[in-house]
Amino acid sequence: MLDKTTLNQLRDMKLNVMASKILEQQAQPDILRISFEERLGMLVDAEWSSKRRRRIERYIRQASFRFEAVIEDIDYHDKHGISKDDMMRLSEGGYITKKQNIIFSGPTGIGKTYLACALGRQACYQYISVKYLRVTDFFMMLSDAHLENRYASFRKKLIRIPLLILDDWGMKPFTIEESHEIMELTEMRYQYGSTIFSGQLPHSKWHELFPDPTLADAILDRIVHNSYKFNLTGESMRKTMAVHQFERDG
Repeated sequence: MLDKTTLNQLRDMKLNVMASKILEQQAQPDILRISFEERLGMLVDAEWSSKRRRRIERYIRQASFRFEAVIEDIDYHDKHGISKDDMMRLSEGGYITKKQNIIFSGPTGIGKTYLACALGRQACYQYISVKYLRVTDFFMMLSDAHLENRYASFRKKLIRIPLLILDDWGMKPFTIEESHEIMELTEMRYQYGSTIFSGQLPHSKWHELFPDPTLADAILDRIVHNSYKFNLTGESMRKTMAVHQFERDG
């Protein structure tokens, strides 16, 4: 029977789950039939699992994903341009280790954002920091950082993120100022971090998004050649969900 001093020491070391599990064990009359090594293993496993879960939850919370997407829930039915094997290989995270990018393009509702968020969550499971941003929000945050004299620190923070997700890419042409910001971001992240780009426009048409052809060449050179490219086609997920809802309610 452990005394209060030992339990308090465990809690002081932030081993709260272990302390609570010890109390649970002591309340079980048959616990002494289990060897000390087995009981210790149960305690360590409970503490480790709890800390791992909390750490992953913190990574997911900080990422600010648009969807609570997981690899296992992806529906590949009527989705062309990417396969389950493709996603399973990407989910291993090798592209992040190699500082490679991913480009998801295709019509609205096809599930591009869901795929990006699912890969982002998978990275969180591997203790990799992720940040999800819509492109419009990215520029708004840059503007706020300028006004609040924290532009340098904000940009440095984005550069250091191992996996950045930029959603709604290419919804409209970029201004010359926005082009320069993208150039800075892609230049600093090149061979340092990975970025997932998600948008309707295929990468073959990205050049027309930028007003300066020379700047466009430089930006695309840092993004496209180092990317896995998936141009998705098929039935809209929103349309499919609406049909299923109608059939259920019918």
